[in-house]
Amino acid sequence: MEVAYGEVIGSKYARRENLLVCFSHLRWNFVHQRPQHLLTLASTQQRVVYFEEPVFEELPQPLMRTTDACDNILIVTPVLPLGTSATKADAVQRRFVQQTIASIPHRRLVAWYYTPMALRFTEYLDADICVYDCMDELSAFKNAPPELAQMEKALLRRADLVFTGGLSLFETKRRLHHAIYPFPSSIDVRHFHKARKPGKDPADQADIPHPRVGYFGVIDERLDVDLVALAAKSMPDVQFVMLGPVVKIDPAGLPQAANLHWLGPKSYCDLPDYLRHWDAGWMPFALNEATRFISPTKTPEFLAAGLPVISTAIVDVVRSYGAAGLVAIADSDDLEVKLRSVLAQPRHTLLQRVDAYLADMSWEKTWNAMAAHIERAYQRKKVVPLRRSA
Repeated sequence: MEVAYGEVIGSKYARRENLLVCFSHLRWNFVHQRPQHLLTLASTQQRVVYFEEPVFEELPQPLMRTTDACDNILIVTPVLPLGTSATKADAVQRRFVQQTIASIPHRRLVAWYYTPMALRFTEYLDADICVYDCMDELSAFKNAPPELAQMEKALLRRADLVFTGGLSLFETKRRLHHAIYPFPSSIDVRHFHKARKPGKDPADQADIPHPRVGYFGVIDERLDVDLVALAAKSMPDVQFVMLGPVVKIDPAGLPQAANLHWLGPKSYCDLPDYLRHWDAGWMPFALNEATRFISPTKTPEFLAAGLPVISTAIVDVVRSYGAAGLVAIADSDDLEVKLRSVLAQPRHTLLQRVDAYLADMSWEKTWNAMAAHIERAYQRKKVVPLRRSA
């Protein structure tokens, strides 16, 4: 549905329920990751609005594109005319947020931020609870806005709760907020366990020989393309399958080889079909500022799929999965030796330890813990004014 600037949204929501409005730098339909997992679970308890960054098109006036991700999740995408100034874009988005919230009857409002930049048009919001789910150190990413660090400071002052996407990120920010809690990547075990069962090989990889070593995820400045090229060159008998959208880097600059297969983005629901036909999973991340604090969701996903895994020395991977002996850690000097060792190990010897390790890491448990923090924060805010007036 498209709603013009200034129009009233005809709401289908009649009941007054709690409302969570999320402001994100990630498209809902881009890659299925932390926001989608958590907010889908949140939507079982309340209405959820997922407010995306604007897109720019040739049109005479702004409009708001809305789609239903499911029964209780509304995706809102501002569509702005080409050439719209930053000041005008903020004003339009502010109006769209007001329209959206006004159209949905609610008892309690939770403002949930993945990007501090959204404060530019939501600074007026009087939410009952403000949550900053800091899943990455965005200021270290390529093309990060220069004002992002200052905006994050403002968001930290405003937030009632801060969650972090990993332990390293928690440790670097723990002194910046009084109520900050680490929630590393979780896992939908049932979904990735499908990869342990027989199934048809997807058409675009069916003709690729074995052994296959695979990667899935966003392909950007966090990927060590030089290491990928080295692996393909030094191990010509191993096939490297790379799944995911290419963003912020030039696709023409990706290394090419007969045993290196860039198959493009795949849907979340199709991932087990690919993984069940791989012999190992790998995470060839570059070791740079953009990866210093990441906690890759694909680590437990690879393991739940029953694959042996090899990774570069990402801090949160080394200190958890590496220390537990579940992921091999390698760099350019020992990559071939470590990877061939991983390929040679029998899978069944690892599965029991993997399943025991992942047993307590569901997204459901993560969301329930977050929801409990939100409820406690809400109750505290209700009590404090009463004490002050007494």
